[in-house]
Amino acid sequence: MKRPYIALATLLGFSLYTAYTLVLAEQSLIAFGLELMSRPDTAQVVIDLYVLAAMACVWMYRDARGRGRSFASIVPYLLITAIFVSIGPLLYIVINGFARSHPR
Repeated sequence: MKRPYIALATLLGFSLYTAYTLVLAEQSLIAFGLELMSRPDTAQVVIDLYVLAAMACVWMYRDARGRGRSFASIVPYLLITAIFVSIGPLLYIVINGFARSHPR
């Protein structure tokens, strides 16, 4: 995909919404995360998101290797994913696009 417009629109919209909520929040990001993990129902959602984040990190690593890039080239995306979950993979897609797999 040479023009990942949907990923770009999603990245911009979600990043702006995230920034907006962080500005309005009356607590730190860490305090917010700890509060979410204090209840089983919200902890389940957080755990589910981080399982998906881990799978996205594996995908980004494998995609970067398939493109002949080093692990260091994806470290910023992995760090962003660790903090903001979906923003890291969306940014990766916007910058790198989707690789088309070719049969070997």
